[in-house]
Amino acid sequence: MLNWCTRFNIFIFLDSNGYRDPYSKHEWILGAGAVAALEPSAQHLDALGHFTEENDDWLFGHLGYDLKNQAEILSSRHPDKVGFPDLFFFRPAIVIRFDGQRLEISSASEPPAAIHAAIETTTAAAPTSGPPLRVQQRIGKNTYLDIIRRLQEHIRLGDCYEINFCQEFFAEEAVVDPLSLYLRLSEISPNPFAGFYRLHDRYLLCASPERFLQKTGSRIISQPMKGTIRRNLADAVADEQLKAELQQSEKERSENVMVVDLVRNDLSRICTEASVEVSDLFGIYTFPQVHQMVSTVTGQLRPGVGFADIIRATFPMGSMTGAPKIRVMELIEQYEHSRRGIYSGAIGYIDPGNDFDFNVVIRSIMYNRTDKYLSYQAGGGITFYSNPEQEYEECLLKATAIKKVLE
Repeated sequence: MLNWCTRFNIFIFLDSNGYRDPYSKHEWILGAGAVAALEPSAQHLDALGHFTEENDDWLFGHLGYDLKNQAEILSSRHPDKVGFPDLFFFRPAIVIRFDGQRLEISSASEPPAAIHAAIETTTAAAPTSGPPLRVQQRIGKNTYLDIIRRLQEHIRLGDCYEINFCQEFFAEEAVVDPLSLYLRLSEISPNPFAGFYRLHDRYLLCASPERFLQKTGSRIISQPMKGTIRRNLADAVADEQLKAELQQSEKERSENVMVVDLVRNDLSRICTEASVEVSDLFGIYTFPQVHQMVSTVTGQLRPGVGFADIIRATFPMGSMTGAPKIRVMELIEQYEHSRRGIYSGAIGYIDPGNDFDFNVVIRSIMYNRTDKYLSYQAGGGITFYSNPEQEYEECLLKATAIKKVLE
């Protein structure tokens, strides 16, 4: 199916990789081709609101981190060499979804049987690749450590409580086959909010473990992830001990609860009074390379709140900013050396009933085929008690799967 859908200039494939949670609706879902799309010049939340209201159908798309500049008086001055727009949504020509038992193909222009037959007869094209990639770090280790210490001084002075700091890894003159890389990434790091996204000559290969927001009826949930520890795949007993260490870590709990409070505050702006609650605090989830601490926050939306209103109140997600949100976004702009772009944004879908599900774009490869520029970013939450060396190692740990793929 993925070989077949690469004929489209625009598509989004979202895959849970077999993970099931109480909120899951699809094992995987694909939206391919664009019957209607948000104009490139209309990259703002008001236009998105109109687009979602006018297209009462399946919609797929993304939100870029720099949408923050529309919600608050903020700016982004760093270069973005991948070049995804700040937001893009489209109404797909074809939707294919699988719930674990039943496959459903829908299209307004082609019979489902014909689409199924075309997929069945598609053969894989030979992957194209160029010379070995030379991956570089945008900032060196010593610079990274110095920045962490400076951020901790901001915390000491009361500027903020926690800040998510990221660094970029990149390769120039990169000639790669995006689908082959995505399949390899999914093999090494199968995560529940994975995605393969093409927007013309730009690609996102995503192995995200984190949900940003899901809406079902009037209920909305967010599952902020904050708190990480490596796995010991060679020793099951030691691996369980690492899980327990993460569960009991005061540092990781303090990081997590700060983000939970931020999410509660964001949701309270759009939910009915007293409906926002934490249904799961400090849950430990296991993924291929790491254990993560994940909390679940839910609420009941107020009547009349639309998709753009929800995004305006909650985006960017607290797990990728820190607290207080506006001040830390100013510090992120001051200390990071690359524009985040689609990284730490979100991709997902809105269904015809106006329910939706969006991930957090982390653990991802971004690729601009025309400019031959490949990029990935990694980061973590910095608090007063953070150890700069350990934060640096955690950053590299989160990028382990991508490093293996590119090697």
